[in-house]
Amino acid sequence: MAVIEKSEMKFVQTTEGYEILPHPQSNRLYHIEISADIVKKFLEIMKEDGVSAQRLEYTPFARQLVTDRLLTLTGYELGNIVREILNDRASGGFTVGMKDVTEDKEEFLFFSTAFSHMAGMPNFDSMTGKYYANFSVKDTDNSDSYLRQAYRLFTLHTDGTFVDEPTDWLLMMKLEERNAVGGESRLLHLDDWNELDKFANDPIGSHKFTYKAPSSKNVGQEVERTTFFKQNNKPCICFIDQFVYPETIEQAKYLSNLSDSMEADEAVIELKLPVGNLVMVNNLFWLHGRAAFEKNTELYRELQRQRGRFIQ
Repeated sequence: MAVIEKSEMKFVQTTEGYEILPHPQSNRLYHIEISADIVKKFLEIMKEDGVSAQRLEYTPFARQLVTDRLLTLTGYELGNIVREILNDRASGGFTVGMKDVTEDKEEFLFFSTAFSHMAGMPNFDSMTGKYYANFSVKDTDNSDSYLRQAYRLFTLHTDGTFVDEPTDWLLMMKLEERNAVGGESRLLHLDDWNELDKFANDPIGSHKFTYKAPSSKNVGQEVERTTFFKQNNKPCICFIDQFVYPETIEQAKYLSNLSDSMEADEAVIELKLPVGNLVMVNNLFWLHGRAAFEKNTELYRELQRQRGRFIQ
C-alpha cells in the first residue's frame, strides 16, 4: 500500500482568500478552505445577478457564469488547481465548504455548480432530468437500489457504470441532516487497496460485463464494461455490485470476492462531511460508498450529486 507523507502533498498552499490544506482524515485528500468573506461576496453577487436554481437548470451557459463569478473572487488559479488535484493520481480528491455562511439549498447549488464546472461538464442525470440530483435518505424507503436504504451498507463502487458516457469525476454535497448517527461517506483510493494486483491481474478483471440499471434510474440501455482498465499506464476501475450481470458462477465469485476485499481493506476512509460541504473525487480510481445509519424514525439526510467529464 502506498503511503503519502503530508509534506509530499504538492498542492498545499496559502493564497489570499483561500488555503489548500492536507485533509485531516487522509494523506491523499486535500481540504480547500475558502474565506467566509469570499463566500458571502459570492452569494451577494448571485442575488444581484438574479441567479436561481431554475435559471441554472434551464440555461447551461449560466452555470459557467456562476463559476466565473467565484473564480473572479478567488483568482482563476483555483480552477486550475481543482483540475490538477482531480487528475493527480497521488490525490484525486478534495473537500470544500461554505463556512456556515448559509443553510439555503439553492445557494448550496450555486457553490457546487461553480466547483463542478471548474472540473469540467456535468453529465445529464437521468434520475432527475437535470445536471444534478438531490436525494434524501430516511427511516423508510421503497426504492429499488441501496442509494436511499439507510440501514444497510452501501457498498464501495464507482458511478456511471450503466451509462455510455465518460464519468471522470464525482461531486457529493451534504444539504441537510437531522437525527443521523453513522452514514459516513466511505472512500477507498485504488492504490491503497492491498489486493489491487490480485484482482486487476485476474483474467476476469478484463472481461466485459453487462451492466443494467434499475427502473428508478430512468436508463433503459445496457452497456458492457471491463472491471479494470488502464489510463496513463495505471489501473482504473469500473464497478458496482448492484447492476453488474455475471454470466458464470466463476465470474460471480470473482465479483463477490472483489467487493468483500475492498470493504474489509484497512485503507477505507469514513469521511466526516458537515452540512454545506462537498467532496469531489476522481471516479476512475476512487471508490465510494456509505456506512449504515443507526436506526432512528426521525432520520433525515439530503445529498446532492453531480458527476461528469473533464474538458480538454
